[in-house]
Amino acid sequence: MVEPVSERAAAPHTLPAVSWSADLTTRDGYVFHVRPASPANEPALAEFFEHVDREDLRFRFLSAIHKVGQDQLRALVTVDHEHIESFLAFDPATGRIIATAMLAADESLTRAEVAVAIRADFKRRGISWTLLDQVAAFARAKGIATLESIESRDNHQAIELERQRGWIASACPGDPASMMLRMTLSA
Repeated sequence: MVEPVSERAAAPHTLPAVSWSADLTTRDGYVFHVRPASPANEPALAEFFEHVDREDLRFRFLSAIHKVGQDQLRALVTVDHEHIESFLAFDPATGRIIATAMLAADESLTRAEVAVAIRADFKRRGISWTLLDQVAAFARAKGIATLESIESRDNHQAIELERQRGWIASACPGDPASMMLRMTLSA
């Protein structure tokens, strides 16, 4: 589970957040807008999580939660943009958040964990696949060498999606209910 670490001062080599705003196209031709989150997005993010399946909430937060709390929401929109980035995907027709992807890197910026969530009514449209590619491009640009994702063994869709994108699955040390998926990024 990706959890933001304490807020840090941004390093002088921080990539500008605005450069990671883009219109992305899925393999099926659906176009959506993605950009880094900001504190102003907190209410819209709360509304977004109301439309994420309960099972998907459990998979995203690796706990049986029924509602994403205020502290969790704040942590998803208040990031340092150096070690942690939270991306939001928007449907251009409605302006609503349809997916989120968070990347949390270690102190040395060599390894980072990724977590994705998507609205139930936007699943199976290639959005998660495309969003993972955007996060990987961002991580590569920061010099991060390895992406990781901890998945519940029950989350067959996410595990299959990540395997299709080149991630390697292995047992999660100390947690038989979870899988560790890793992707080595090329320079």
